[in-house]
Amino acid sequence: MNFDISRKKMVQEQIVARGVSDRRVIDAMLKIPRHIFVQEAFAMQAYSDSPLPIGEKQTISQPYIVALMTELLALTGTEKVLEIGTGSGYQTAILATLSDRVYSAERIRPLALRARKCLDSLKLFNVQLRINDNEGSPIGWEEAAPFDAIIVTAGAPQIPGILIDQLAPGGRLVIPVGSDSEQQLLKITKDENGEIESSVSVACRFVPLIGKQGWQN
Repeated sequence: MNFDISRKKMVQEQIVARGVSDRRVIDAMLKIPRHIFVQEAFAMQAYSDSPLPIGEKQTISQPYIVALMTELLALTGTEKVLEIGTGSGYQTAILATLSDRVYSAERIRPLALRARKCLDSLKLFNVQLRINDNEGSPIGWEEAAPFDAIIVTAGAPQIPGILIDQLAPGGRLVIPVGSDSEQQLLKITKDENGEIESSVSVACRFVPLIGKQGWQN
């Protein structure tokens, strides 16, 4: 299987055709090899229009959703970004390609360690990765705040106030919010006065956000 051809087809048919137009996002999706972030048994399906299991009852998101969430962050290359839920590390790699620094937190140790290896193999050394395997720990990365952009890759029952606090003035937060089985993808912007504005993008379905201000495991 020619992964380069499959990746180009994925971007054209699944991402550009659905309205993602940010050229930097498109180029990042063309550059990052999604197949290295999935289990070997699923490598041939890596560029399919669907999420895939990555072990530990977690998934790698559908490519379109990765592209859409990244586009909503409106990254220019100078940002400090917080990611809640490293997972496979694929979204992390896209963010690292498009921003200055990425701080990524993952609660499942084996996934975090595997993601680190993938990121290092691509020489994406602008990612700090932390394992938050204590469900009582506050969400986010308070000591590194504020962040210009925050992305949450798990479904939350509500917008976590602690993440709003960690968002810099002018910052953007993209997060799925709703029930544990279906959510709405929200973009929250924080203006220079600290005022919050929220807009709905699309319906989506993510694994639940576990811990404080999330769902109980």
